[in-house]
Amino acid sequence: MRTCSRLFLIAVVGITLAKGQETAKTPDANRAEWLYQAQFGVFCHYLSDIALKGREHTPANWNEVVNAFDVEGLAAQLTSVKARYFVITLGQNSGYYCSPNASYDRFLGRSPSTCSTRDIVADIAKALAPRGIRLMVYLPGGAPDRDAQAMQALGWAPGKYPIWSHPEGGPDGGDPRLEGFQQKWEEIIREWSTRWGTSVVGWWFDGCYYPIAMYKHPGAPNFASFAGAARAGNPGSIVAFNPGVFNPVRTESPEEDYTAGEINEPQAVELPGRFLDGNQFHVLTYLGPTWAGSPPRFTNEEAIRITRRIITSGGAVTWDVPITPGGLIPEEFVAQLQAIGNNLEADPIPRP
Repeated sequence: MRTCSRLFLIAVVGITLAKGQETAKTPDANRAEWLYQAQFGVFCHYLSDIALKGREHTPANWNEVVNAFDVEGLAAQLTSVKARYFVITLGQNSGYYCSPNASYDRFLGRSPSTCSTRDIVADIAKALAPRGIRLMVYLPGGAPDRDAQAMQALGWAPGKYPIWSHPEGGPDGGDPRLEGFQQKWEEIIREWSTRWGTSVVGWWFDGCYYPIAMYKHPGAPNFASFAGAARAGNPGSIVAFNPGVFNPVRTESPEEDYTAGEINEPQAVELPGRFLDGNQFHVLTYLGPTWAGSPPRFTNEEAIRITRRIITSGGAVTWDVPITPGGLIPEEFVAQLQAIGNNLEADPIPRP
């Protein structure tokens, strides 16, 4: 998934695993049962490129907008649309993140930090919990590729090859595994996960475009250690690794619990049923003309029909909508999400 050049997520899995070992899920390890039951959720790109549009990217400006984020207002909106879960971006390619991270700052040696001083994730989780709405987070699988200092400090190299055309190749063609980067990135993820604990129930990792080169190995770093870092604070967290836009949707690892399911045209997505390769089928797409875009591209009736089609097949659907710098969803999208939520409440789709 890409907005402003996108790249979005978790080694305890209910049984004890050898560190870094790739393992298949056991039948009793269906962490995504709640997602199946939830059916419908909302995603927002709270990124510096959006929140600071027209303003200089500086730590001071970033902290100003993050500190003004209306957590209670957003929680009230999500309640009004009857969303069962919410997904928020931690950050993306600019290198600005909406939660502090000492590991990230230590690796970069940068002061002031481009991580916000306020932990928006923790604050959102606190506001959503009494309302029965679960919280998930989005993070790219790579370092911010518009921050040269971060890329150098973390050992990340931008891709030299067209995505997917060289599955055996790696981001820099010379060190395809980027082991040093992966170890640092996992430490950064582990810090966030440990801090939030069970208040965050899932991760959506974007930009996992080199799965064979980087992650599909018997020893760490690999998909298992990547997932383990994200589950460090909550062994029950669900995780998905996004390889890009594919229809039919694909999976990448036994460590996944649900499909990343990035789809541009959800009305045409192929539906495999409840599971795909043992993972809960899930679609992530957008109500606007693109990610975080306006205005809505579907009528209410079309959005309802698409949502019901995916849910009826056994899947779950997450709708991306814009968010203002102050942390609120624009009213035209609130209205459409309310139409979806009200329809599902008035005419429930049964779940076993």
